[in-house]
Amino acid sequence: MKNMKLKSALFSLALAALPAVSAATLTSDAIAAPSPPPTAEQLAGRVQSFYNRTQTFAADFTQRYTIKAYSRTKDSGGKVVFEKPGKMSWRYTTNGNRVVSDGKVLRVYEEDNKQMYEQAMDQSQYPAALAFLVGEGDIRASFKLQVMDSEKAKFEGGYVLVGEPRQPTPAYQKMLLFVDSKTDQVRRVMLIDAQGNRNRFDFANPVVNKKPPPDEFKFVPPKGTKIIKP
Repeated sequence: MKNMKLKSALFSLALAALPAVSAATLTSDAIAAPSPPPTAEQLAGRVQSFYNRTQTFAADFTQRYTIKAYSRTKDSGGKVVFEKPGKMSWRYTTNGNRVVSDGKVLRVYEEDNKQMYEQAMDQSQYPAALAFLVGEGDIRASFKLQVMDSEKAKFEGGYVLVGEPRQPTPAYQKMLLFVDSKTDQVRRVMLIDAQGNRNRFDFANPVVNKKPPPDEFKFVPPKGTKIIKP
């Protein structure tokens, strides 16, 4: 009996010797540490996965083209619609321009110059950086990728993915994708060319998987328009 009491007393002393653990400490320890930010490969996979599941994408857009040598900017905007495979329609409400692809031919109409460029979609560099939006290409296969500090890029609450094309193109040297951390949607695309000029597209009010009108990807220019083919 004495031995049992002695063991009990020693056990109590051992417990008393342990550091006190408060409920607050237990709660703090129980909370998982914040997840580390995704790697470039992981982030690209998430973006690719979202657009692989998306048949159509429509949004309002604003575009800012910055000419570095002259510190000059040109702003425009309108509405854009993408549909797989390879279809897109840009309606510029600011200047009347149109960019349309029916999946085979890309047409770029300039209202001010009354001219339109026509080129086979697979030969054009214009949509190359946006191919994943129309169900073509793979970001990971097409670009060397790295993640940029979102605070430095002034895009807090999301991620910035920087890609350098694996196959050099005169159209741009770098592509930046500004990715919504909650939805994995691309909110902004920025293209930077060899001269440091920047072409930035911001997307707002996105709508996915809503069937566009059947004539959305058709465009007949006004009479008298000069057609230019490479």
